[in-house]
Amino acid sequence: MEKCTVKIQIDKGAKVPVYSTPQAAGADICACFSVPDEVMKISSGKWALVPTGIRIALPEGFEAQIRPRSGLAAKYGITVLNSPGTVDSDYRGEIKVILINHSDSDFVIHHGDRIAQMVIARHENVRFDTVFSLDETQRGEGGFGSTGIN
Repeated sequence: MEKCTVKIQIDKGAKVPVYSTPQAAGADICACFSVPDEVMKISSGKWALVPTGIRIALPEGFEAQIRPRSGLAAKYGITVLNSPGTVDSDYRGEIKVILINHSDSDFVIHHGDRIAQMVIARHENVRFDTVFSLDETQRGEGGFGSTGIN
């Protein structure tokens, strides 16, 4: 299968996203502060917009999904607030990550810390066809939890 090529522009001190293992779906993205000794503190229950210093150009028909890092979530209660965040193929600004601190302690981010992962995915733009009714299914209008736990 041919790989998608993503063009990337990085600020001084920023890191190119890296796949931690050969079969990883997400590439780790890092915090990038204009002053390398700078830190960012996210207080308990608060969120912050964390700069990455990267800009990308995706081919049409692709998106970048910004997702949490499971280790940050499991160990520190840190996750991506709008998970997954979507970067559209026509966006050319800096990718910033909205992190939220669900823990009882402050969380400190240093320049270069891995803060999220980026998954590149194909997508379809569809045509929406307005109708008077939808076909019936076994589930019907059964919503959250309607299919049970086991």
